[in-house]
Amino acid sequence: MNPYLLAIIALYSLSYLLSLVVDWLNINAIKEELPKEFEGVYDQERYSQSQVYLKTTTRFGLIKETVFMAGIFILILSGAFNHVDLFVRTFELTPIPTGLAYFLVLSTFSFILQLPFTWISTFYIEAKYGFNRTTLKTFISDHVKGVILGLLMGGLILSLILWFFTVKGEWAWLWAWGGLSLLQVAMMVVYPVLILPLFNRFEPLDDSELKTAIMTYSESQRFHLKGIFKMDGSKRSTKTNAFFTGIGRFRRVVLFDTLINVHTVSQLVAIVAHEIGHYKRAHIYKMIVMNCLSSLLMFFVLGKFINHPGLFDAFQMQHLSIYASLVFFSILFGPIDHFLSLITNFWSRRYEFEADAFVVQSTGQGTPLIEALKKLSVDNLSNLTPHPIKVAMEYSHPPVLARIKAIRQLER
Repeated sequence: MNPYLLAIIALYSLSYLLSLVVDWLNINAIKEELPKEFEGVYDQERYSQSQVYLKTTTRFGLIKETVFMAGIFILILSGAFNHVDLFVRTFELTPIPTGLAYFLVLSTFSFILQLPFTWISTFYIEAKYGFNRTTLKTFISDHVKGVILGLLMGGLILSLILWFFTVKGEWAWLWAWGGLSLLQVAMMVVYPVLILPLFNRFEPLDDSELKTAIMTYSESQRFHLKGIFKMDGSKRSTKTNAFFTGIGRFRRVVLFDTLINVHTVSQLVAIVAHEIGHYKRAHIYKMIVMNCLSSLLMFFVLGKFINHPGLFDAFQMQHLSIYASLVFFSILFGPIDHFLSLITNFWSRRYEFEADAFVVQSTGQGTPLIEALKKLSVDNLSNLTPHPIKVAMEYSHPPVLARIKAIRQLER
């Protein structure tokens, strides 16, 4: 058997089996007794519902992963990648348009395969547990906009990468990495201003006690905000969230309307303080550097696999091409990237603890943040007792009980 085909099958199988084991451990880590920290916040019925929700989403995720892995294996073993390549070559286009057509056909297949799972998740699972507010009109609109943006942005990025590997020779991987890194940084400025408003409505927060409290706090920390906005998160879900977008002078804080409706002013200020803590501790820039270094490694390895005959034999290809090399490398690198995420998740969790500590240090209290974390966990049916291996493998945020414990220690 072709060694690259063997490697792909082995890596995907290992990743799949690991997911099965980790999810089994996570389900069995469920504790029926409500943690004392959440007594008076989580009633037993709601807590039991969160455990059923966890089991449902876990099983659904495994089914989805099984279908997608089977889909990849079927495409490889049937020679479908070669058939698609022969088809797009019949248009007799130049290499870059041919590559874009190749990606378009494969992306269409992926979209069709994924659509039923998105539908079930939105209109069955999320609706069953009281989260979904997405209408059919919004669902269709989101996907149409997503497809158009995918064609525009994906086409731009792919054209750039294909061009570099076509004309830059031995150092093409470095040029491609540099170009993509600059584009990613630019997107941090463009995304909140041009793209996010296509999907949600953003309104400046009214002059109110909340706005005054947030502005007073941010000014006390010498942290300039471009604006504070309320987003219509309730348009799609009852789940609550808050986030910062942009960098430099384009920084803005966004609060879901669902979050504002159920939290006190002090809790919301604590949530914003946590996000400001990420900036004050330079976590955003550290993560940018980390992601750039990760993509540098990926592009370096990609440069070694461009037009590699052994890799093309594994996919039963008749012709070598740069665009197919990108597809095959992404398939080969997928499971590897899953394991590399262990590193980024580790640092992400550490940064969350540091941002929590910043809240306590800058406000002089941790109680509002603890109350907010509890409320967020209850409203979103979060798993309070995930297995440590699940946390290490997949969690970008520490479990809520660990965060509360750390905050209480800082208060002493």
